[in-house]
Amino acid sequence: MMIDLPNTTTSKVAKKLISSRRTHGVVALSRVMTLVVITREGFAENAIEAANLASREHPCRIIVVVRGNKSEANRLDVQIRVGGDAGASEVIVMRTYGPDVVADEALISALLLPDAPIVAWWPHGVPQDPAGTALGKLAHRRITDSAETEDPTAALFSRIATYRAGDTDLAWTRLTLWRAQLASIIDLIGTDGLNGITVKGSDNSPSTTLLAAWLTMCLDVPVTIAADKSNGGLSSVRLAREAGDVELSRPSGAVAHLYLPGSAPQRISLPRRSVAECLAEEMRRLDADDVFGEVITKGLNLTNLRSIRSSDR
Repeated sequence: MMIDLPNTTTSKVAKKLISSRRTHGVVALSRVMTLVVITREGFAENAIEAANLASREHPCRIIVVVRGNKSEANRLDVQIRVGGDAGASEVIVMRTYGPDVVADEALISALLLPDAPIVAWWPHGVPQDPAGTALGKLAHRRITDSAETEDPTAALFSRIATYRAGDTDLAWTRLTLWRAQLASIIDLIGTDGLNGITVKGSDNSPSTTLLAAWLTMCLDVPVTIAADKSNGGLSSVRLAREAGDVELSRPSGAVAHLYLPGSAPQRISLPRRSVAECLAEEMRRLDADDVFGEVITKGLNLTNLRSIRSSDR
């Protein structure tokens, strides 16, 4: 069910939520958090769809703040979605218009679930300092997606100076399965005789850069980024060894191939993860991701990674 409230206020929206809950039996007590989505017109529905799917694992209240035309008169239009239109959540879509209606604490405070954690998500565009924004200051976790920017690499490196505990990026979350597989491979073959690593991926893939930084920190060996012109993101990791190279490759599809010296290629399930899957993973934890923090603040500052990436662009 959708309830439209044009040219309204947050207090009226809060009252309507209570009345609709009584009328239609929507219970807010089962909600475990508030997810605040900050986006812009034209991208809202895709973000809402992903948030709804993630809410099936983490029932929550979803507040979507959509920035409209600043040149129009000040106005707040709201749509409340409950029941089948909202997955396992309540969705409140707030469209702001005019120069004075801004995304800040005053806009959403009346709609936050009491005593529940707050997660902020920017599905399109990365603020210079997510933790320093008005809504970022309220959040326990702040999720960005550097891959959904005009210059993903620049957006990623801009986080070095502004990272705060609680920040994360879906470019990192997309690497969860890759990192698990690589950790298993390294446990199997060991690090003796490991001379270098080549990480191959599209030249606009922040995940490729993050994986290279993580491997450099973990293994302390030279890492090369082999950038290509595809749009497929990360495609392979080759470990150069004296005993023979080892490669994990997934050029396309959901199945990767592991090449070990003297063995037939092994097929490994390594599917590409959807935005909803990555968002659900980040919503599982409310503590800081210390590994991501170290990769951002230390790994990306490694001279070889910075110079290699700059020469590829």
